[in-house]
Amino acid sequence: MRDGLVRLWGGLDPEHQALALQVVRYGVVGVGVTLFQIGCYNLLLGAGHQRDQIANLLASAAAMVVGYTIHSRFTFKADEGNHDFARTVWKFIVVNLAGIAVNAGWVWLIAKQLGLSPHWASVPFFFATPALLFWLNRKWVFD
Repeated sequence: MRDGLVRLWGGLDPEHQALALQVVRYGVVGVGVTLFQIGCYNLLLGAGHQRDQIANLLASAAAMVVGYTIHSRFTFKADEGNHDFARTVWKFIVVNLAGIAVNAGWVWLIAKQLGLSPHWASVPFFFATPALLFWLNRKWVFD
């Protein structure tokens, strides 16, 4: 198995190696940030007694701050001399507002349309939304 991975890695050109490393970093950081967001969401629903969409908004806002801090320094590490902080932050906010809207759609679909507990929205929060956000962050925010 290890030999196969080494051969696969060696067969990648430097650009694809960089992309693969970025996907791995995004996965590690993204899982942590997503679990943080899901934890906040479920805590706000349960102990916080917040309505589902309010819990989504507050948890997403908290995760946005944590996510930008880590992604900008680790996942999509910017060249310090060539980095426009204000531009990047605004793009990151726009992308994350799209993520909040997507998650609001999951909450609406699961809780209102399907009549399930809003806690079930955590599943697409974890599996679907991050894929969209990775693509948008990579192609537009941290270009």
